[in-house]
Amino acid sequence: MNYRWRTIDIVIASVIAVTFGVIFWAWNIVWGATEGAFAFFPPAQTLLYGVWLIPAVLAGLIIRKPGAALYTETVAAVISALLGASWGATVIPQGLVQGLGAELAFALLAYRSWRLPAALLAGALTGLSAAVFDFFVWNAAYDLWDYRIPYALLTIVSSTVIAGLGSWALVRALAPTGVLDRFAAGRERTLV
Repeated sequence: MNYRWRTIDIVIASVIAVTFGVIFWAWNIVWGATEGAFAFFPPAQTLLYGVWLIPAVLAGLIIRKPGAALYTETVAAVISALLGASWGATVIPQGLVQGLGAELAFALLAYRSWRLPAALLAGALTGLSAAVFDFFVWNAAYDLWDYRIPYALLTIVSSTVIAGLGSWALVRALAPTGVLDRFAAGRERTLV
C-alpha cells in the first residue's frame, strides 16, 4: 500500500476539516442550548459529543493513510477556534488529542482494515482520547464517580455510535454516488 499523500488526499482532508470546523461552531451552540435538558444528569449531555469526533474517523475511512485522522480533526478544531469556539484556543490541542485516538485505531490495524469494526474502534478510541483530555482539562474539579467516570463512558459510547458507526454509514452512502471514486473507499462499492 502506498502511504504517500496525493494532492487529492490533502484537498479532501482539508474540505472535510473546514466543513466540520463550521459544523463544530454550530454544534457548540447546540451543546450550550441543550445543557438544561440534561440537568437531571449532566454527564448524559456527552451523548451528543460524537459529532465533534466525526472528521477523524471519516477522513481515516476515506483517505486511508497515516495522519489523515490526526490532520483532519486538528484542522477542524483550528477552524472552530478561529470561528470563535466558546472554549477558545483550548479546542486546538483537544482536536489534536482526539485525532490521535482515531489515528491509533487505524495504526493498530496497520492501516489495512476499513470495515465496520475498524470504524467502531476508531470511534471508541477517539472518544477515549477525548474523555481523557476532558478528564484533566475540563472536568478536573468534578466528582470522580458522580461526574467524570460517567462522562467518560458516555463520551466513548457517543463517539463509537456517532463518529464510528455514523462515519462508516456516511462513507457507504457516499460511495455509490461516485464522489469517492478517487479513493479505495469509493471503489469498494457494490456495483448494481
